[in-house]
Amino acid sequence: MKKLHLISNAHLDPVWQWEWEEGAAAAVSTFRAAASFCEEWDGYVFNHNEALLYRWIEEYEPALFERIQRLAREGKWHIMGGWYLQPDCNMPSGESMVRHMLYGRTYFHEKFGQTPTTAINFDSFGHSRGLVQIMRQAGFDSYLFMRPDGRVAGPAQDFVWVGFDGSELLAHQINNGYNSLLGEARTKVERWLEEHPDQALSMVLWGVGNHGGGPSRADLKQLGELAAEQAGAVEIVHSTPEQYFAELRAHVNELPRLENDLNPRFVGCYTSMIRIKRGHRKLENELFLTEKMLSAAALSGLLSYPKVELSEAFHDLMLSQFHDILPGSSVQPAEEASLRLIDHGLEIASRLKARAFFALAAGQPEMAEGEYPILVYNPHPYPIRGVFACEFMLADQNWKDEHSLPVVYQDGVRIPSQGEKEHSNLSLDWRKRVVFEAELAPFAMNRFACRIELLPAKPKPELAERDGYLTFHSDKLGVKINTHTGLLDAYEVNGVSMLAGGAFLPVVVADNEDPWRMDTNRFEPDIGAFRLMDPGAGTDFSGVKNVLLPSVRVIEDGEVRTVIEALLEYGRSVVILTYKLPKRGTQVEVSVRVFWNEKDKMLKLSLPTLLEEPSYAGQTIYGVQPLPQDGTEAVAQRWTALVSHQADAAVTLINDGIYGSDCRGATLRPTLLRSAGYTAHPILDRPLMPSDRFSPRIDQGERQFTFWLNAGPAQARMALVDREAQALAERPYALSFCPSGQGQLPQVPFVLDNEAVAVTAFKLAEDGDGYIVRLFEPTGQARTAELRFPAHEAVHLLAFKPFEVKTLRVKPHEDVVLESPLMER
Repeated sequence: MKKLHLISNAHLDPVWQWEWEEGAAAAVSTFRAAASFCEEWDGYVFNHNEALLYRWIEEYEPALFERIQRLAREGKWHIMGGWYLQPDCNMPSGESMVRHMLYGRTYFHEKFGQTPTTAINFDSFGHSRGLVQIMRQAGFDSYLFMRPDGRVAGPAQDFVWVGFDGSELLAHQINNGYNSLLGEARTKVERWLEEHPDQALSMVLWGVGNHGGGPSRADLKQLGELAAEQAGAVEIVHSTPEQYFAELRAHVNELPRLENDLNPRFVGCYTSMIRIKRGHRKLENELFLTEKMLSAAALSGLLSYPKVELSEAFHDLMLSQFHDILPGSSVQPAEEASLRLIDHGLEIASRLKARAFFALAAGQPEMAEGEYPILVYNPHPYPIRGVFACEFMLADQNWKDEHSLPVVYQDGVRIPSQGEKEHSNLSLDWRKRVVFEAELAPFAMNRFACRIELLPAKPKPELAERDGYLTFHSDKLGVKINTHTGLLDAYEVNGVSMLAGGAFLPVVVADNEDPWRMDTNRFEPDIGAFRLMDPGAGTDFSGVKNVLLPSVRVIEDGEVRTVIEALLEYGRSVVILTYKLPKRGTQVEVSVRVFWNEKDKMLKLSLPTLLEEPSYAGQTIYGVQPLPQDGTEAVAQRWTALVSHQADAAVTLINDGIYGSDCRGATLRPTLLRSAGYTAHPILDRPLMPSDRFSPRIDQGERQFTFWLNAGPAQARMALVDREAQALAERPYALSFCPSGQGQLPQVPFVLDNEAVAVTAFKLAEDGDGYIVRLFEPTGQARTAELRFPAHEAVHLLAFKPFEVKTLRVKPHEDVVLESPLMER
């Protein structure tokens, strides 16, 4: 006999067309009604997920929370999913997704004694393949999702989803919605039975959703009547996702398999509300960086690990990742509240990072006469080579027409350094900004001495225009900036040309008011491009008086790098491109400052490469995802890459806070901005926006982005890019500080010996027994790595499968290294 599992739920968006307070109110009233129905109707079970909502109930209506705990013990209320909330499932990092499961599972285990085995994300806009490995390691064996709705995302409605590392779980795509209108649950079930007469096992989700509501008395009565009428033909039961998958598992060998992600869906959400996306990325970076610094300091006995404060900031991060916050599909008041939330987390992280830094710096010796000490803490267990910057005040103001040039030394040896324009605009020789190139020892406070050389004036840039170009050469790098366009016309690595002319062109693409872009998976056509400003307009926009500036100009030049600035315009908008060209190495940093005042348009950058038949890929949740090359908008995280195995070459592009891009053949196009309306949802053929008033648009005004371009042989380049992106994101912390010389020098917790494997987390274990170290193999190649503990001269050899995530519980004082479950229990 056929069997139909009814999954009663109430999809509740904490934030969307409303702010969180209204979401909390809807949660309380929905849960209260659902609890009453659980008590009143025999055989009925209510399903709900999201620890955040239960925390609200616990705080705002504790008596109701106790009722739910009792009903859960009686099996009448089912804890579903068990994550912190339903996040976006593409843009948060792999480690962020671990925290959603860790915080959610810990909460439900402590409060309800329940550990769900089916993960659910009904409403998230697509799903990274990297989720499979994390879910399996977290104890989930099945996944219930809906989007990309409107089509079968996998090979069938039920299938086996295979992760990057070969992990597998059962998956079911909801194809008839996760909710039902009030009083129409029976109609929904009847329609499903009519459309699927031959399906022996199935499930239907019902309950008023999006703003809560859940079950109603009328729906329960009508569903009971339908079950009685269908007895003998179809067994209709109130059920849970776990019960459905338990029966489906008997047919697992008959199910097709999917070795891909579940995308794309609502591709506008990869870019809408870029302030939230960039703030979210910054909060992620700062929290994981700060967590590592705090762990190193606590392990050395220099401070008490601030678990409660860190937890509060992680709750801010996880809420910012909700699938109507991070994708930019909420109303403007919710956007402002979400930015406030992110800033709250950033403020906590900032204070904790300073606490850790000063604790780790306390044992440094006092400064020498005439020295300005610069301390840089490397929060990674491997050396980091890069360009670092620090500002400080001279001991006294110099009112003479002179220039105090900062020069940096390491261990008594002068290293490449240069002074650059400081953030302040005081025309006084007092505040200094020094930029220097160095290699930082792992998990260590690296000490540099800055000394001052007095010059008659600041040195002028040496690089000058010749034949319409600013041509830059170093041992490994060749770059040409076109002074007639402001664009990068040549990029050579070790004599090999990697980019075609006109790279970093800001391209304007046709768009509409819908922040989701529900009507398409690509953006087209291109309708224009920015062009170089004439010198007069560029000078005026720069705020410069009495001097006519070229719109392409060299603004810094020294031992470390040459910096070139270009001003471009389109319509009512302006872009300032700033190229930072290194004297050593091949990584070019490009800053893009945008003053965006367009509507119904999208802004992209165009980077045409010279690679032969390249493939396109990008970083995703604990993996590398192949991406389309037909103009379809794709989602990726810290980096994307074009790789030509035929030519043995790769071009990588690291970013500091974007997620959308497209690729057309050999041209990479990262997406910067849209100008959609707030929550302009297509409904039938009605207008997307009101036509009788001013309507604010998303992301009007000034925004800033940074990219790091690099290229080289394919295998070598792709082995390095993930760790490079992490080092640029979780950047070593530099501060000019005069230590007392009376503190304790910290020990190096551990060192990782491998060029590619990344440490994504170093934190106190949830139970306080040792520290958790999470490692990830990001290249898709099996490899080994050595984890060394200098204090004990102990070495532990770790073997990684391709894309494997490995969690360790370490107790360095005892030389204990144990493989740990992802959820630490």
